[in-house]
Formats: sequence, structure tokens, C-alpha cells
Amino acid sequence: MKKLLFLFISICACLNFSYAQTPDINAPLPTDPKVRYGILPSGMKYYIRYNAKPEKRAELRIAVNVGSTAENDDQQGLAHFCEHMCFNGTKNFKKSELVDYLESIGTKFGADLNAYTSFDETVYKLQVPTDSEIYVTKGLQILEDWAHNATFDSTEIDKERGVVMEEWRLGQGAQERMRRKYWPTLFKDSRYAERLPIGQPEILQHCKYETLRSFYRDWYRPDLQALVVVGDFDIDKMEKKVKEEFSSLPKRENARPLKKWEVPDTKEFLTATAQDKESQYTLIQLIYKQPVQETKTVGDYKKLIVQSLYNGMINQRLSELQKQADPPFIFGSSSYSGFVRNKDGYISFAAVKQDGIDRGITALVTENERVKRFGFTAGELERQKKEVMRNMETAFNERDKTESKNFVQEYVSNFLSDEPYPGIEYEYDLYKKFIPVITVDEVNALAKKWITDGQNAVLIVMAPEKEGVTVPTDEKIKSLIKSAQTSDIKAYVDKAVDKPLLAKKPASGKNYK
Repeated sequence: MKKLLFLFISICACLNFSYAQTPDINAPLPTDPKVRYGILPSGMKYYIRYNAKPEKRAELRIAVNVGSTAENDDQQGLAHFCEHMCFNGTKNFKKSELVDYLESIGTKFGADLNAYTSFDETVYKLQVPTDSEIYVTKGLQILEDWAHNATFDSTEIDKERGVVMEEWRLGQGAQERMRRKYWPTLFKDSRYAERLPIGQPEILQHCKYETLRSFYRDWYRPDLQALVVVGDFDIDKMEKKVKEEFSSLPKRENARPLKKWEVPDTKEFLTATAQDKESQYTLIQLIYKQPVQETKTVGDYKKLIVQSLYNGMINQRLSELQKQADPPFIFGSSSYSGFVRNKDGYISFAAVKQDGIDRGITALVTENERVKRFGFTAGELERQKKEVMRNMETAFNERDKTESKNFVQEYVSNFLSDEPYPGIEYEYDLYKKFIPVITVDEVNALAKKWITDGQNAVLIVMAPEKEGVTVPTDEKIKSLIKSAQTSDIKAYVDKAVDKPLLAKKPASGKNYK
């Protein structure tokens, strides 16, 4: 009787403990306490973190929450042009002095010094040594110059026209040139369809100096900027330096409002094709555009875990197809992720043989339809849960080996897109609590939500432009899609073996000397 009573009390204690440990899904996600976050009087935000990988180095970023969608009609391409001009003369570094100085201290252009401009953002990247205080001070000074002290000398502007025009001509390769062809379909009736970051050649060649300078003046301002500093340094001293260097930036009064641009919904299945003579691969993208999903609460974070389980299981199925004797594609993958600033996307991708476009389209649509109709199996989910937890455990155990550039990207994403950064310790704890209770029905519900018959869906084919490669017409692509969606698809058969390799464990052997 005493044993039964003890067992009953033990069970109750465990149940109460489990209940107490259940996360409050409405609770807001915290921020990583290892990050020093603040807002300067000008409105500029900053993120600072100590991290010793790599040693005696600091990763610095200035993120500007503006890209090509902010351009006026006569400024198309000038967001990217401004990025170039920040390397061609600032208040404290004339003409090429900035690059020359950084290369003199071991900072390599491209690997350690670079920038990019996209639809909605411009980000400047710099790595500096921290074994000398002057290197750090100069690095912060460079970021401040980029933030509001670029000079835009007329002679330098004219010199740089040729550089940006060469980028326009080369288009950064075949993939970029093909993107210019299919983006107007992908972003139909939106600002994104008409504000490709590379811009218009006539504007790049002939824009007035003042038109370029006005873009910089309007948009490079502290309330639209964030400073990110991660590396091997004393965090208190670094925060003091940041405040000393950046607190003097003037707050912008009567600032021009920054507009958010939507991607309108579409009702029919859109298709686009693009070919390029230099393309080496034949690729298919199937995109189902989704509303942006915010991640503010613990419950929102659970949704991300459910999505990661879905992504893993669908990719395991696609991997199995790749291993067939005659696979429908060379490589295939699917995932839900951010798409552009105001749209998420469920995206399936395949690389196919040059004569395998039709089969590749059919296979991608069919596998998505199979999941939509029948879902995943309990066995698939359990295996994926174990895989996800193994990965999270590895990330947690190796958290002290994380490179500074990875942390930097997290904080840039938080500034630009409100992505959370609760820290690996907190995230690992949530995984341990949520993974055991996520059901197969929760995961399967995502397919029905994401995969539509045509609304907000786009299929894109990219291929080499050469003899022997036949790209299907839009009508043929739509016919292939419809045929796959309405075909007699069977449920997935889970053939994985969960039994041990040996039915009976062999007896231990003897040691002989």
C-alpha cells in the first residue's frame, strides 16, 4: 500500500512539474541577454555582443532600412549607386583612401569589406582587427562616414558610372539576367516588379549629381539605420565607444516617410520562363506566396518549429526521389521561409536535366499535392523530431564556437525584419518542451494552408539558351501543373525500418591475452 501511495504521489508530482514547465504561448519572446541593445538620441539602434570567434577580430555592420523600392522614377538604380559611392570618398577618407587603409591593416575587399543593396535594404560589412584600439576606432569612424558623411564628389560620381554600368551589363552573371526577366511576373503589379536593384542604364549613365545626392540625403538617416558590432573586445568599452562616435549624429526633423510596398494577391497560376546563353543549369522554382508571419510570442516560435519539421520531412521525400535509378530531378528541395519584406513563401526548387523540364515540373507539383492530400506519417514525424533535436543539441553544445558573422546576421535581421534573437539557450529549451507535444496533424495542416490550386502561385523555369534545350510554353507549363494536381496520386508509403539492426543483441565476447 505504501509503495502504491508513493507511486501515485510520484506520478502526480511529475504531472504537476510538466504542467508548470509548459510554456505560455502568449508570452513575448525575450531578447538574448548577452546582446547589448540600445537606441541613440538620433534614433539609430545598436547591437553589441562579445564573441571570441575569430579571435582579435570584430565584425561591424551598418544596416540601412532602405533599398531600391524607395527610389523615385528618376532614381532607378541609385540606391545601389549610393552604396558604391560610400567607398569612393567620405568626410574622413578621401577618394580611394578608405579601401587603401583597410587593406593596409589586413582587411580584404570582398571577404572582409563589402556591401549589398536589395529591394528594401542596404547593408555595409566590415571586419577589423581588435588587437589595436586605433583599428577599432577607425572602423567605427568608417561606419559613421557611411551612415551620413559620404561626399559624392562630382568627378568620383562620373568615374563610378562606368563601374555600375559594367555591373548592369554583366548583371552579376546569368542568374541575375534571368531574374530580370521573371521578376516582373513573380512580383506582378507590385513595386518590386518595377524597382529591380540594378536599375535603369539611362539613369545610371545620365542622372544629375543632385538626384543621386538627394537619395542619400533622404534615406541615409539615423532613424532608418542600425549599427551592429560583434567580436573579441570588452563590451562595456565598446558600448562607450559607440555612444561617443554615433551620439553626435543629428536627429532628422520632418523626415520623408518610408512607405511599405505590398505584393498584391493573384488568382491564377502564373508562369514565367527565362533563358541565358551563359546559364549552366536547368532550374525550376515553384512558389506559393504567403502573408508575412510575425514571430513575437512563444506560440509564434512554436510555429517555426512546426515549419522546420515540415521542411525536413518534405526534403527527405525529395531526397528519396533523387536516389531513384532514373530520378525526375538532379536535386530538389522545399521550404517555407521569408520571401521579400512583405511576403513569405513556400518554395519548391529543382535542378533537372536539360531534357527533363516536364518531368521535373510534374514531380514537384505531385509531391506537394501528395502531402496536401495525405500528409506525413507518424513515423516520418518521429524520425524528423529526433533529427531536429540532434541538430539543436549540437548547436547548443557548440555555442561557444559560433562565428561572429553568424551573430551579426541575426541582429541585422532583427532590425530589418523583426526576426527574434532569444539566444540559443532559450531556443534549445523551447525545442525540448515543444518537440514532444507537436502532433502530425499540426504539421499536416500546413500543406493545406500553403499549397493552393493557383492563388498566389508562380512557377518559373530557367534554362540555358542553346540547341537541344526546349523550354515549354506557358500553356504547356499550366497543362502540366493541372494534370499533376488532378492525377491519381497514392499516399506515401513509409518504408523506413525503425527496428534495431539485430533482433537479438549478441553475447559479449571474452578477452584473451
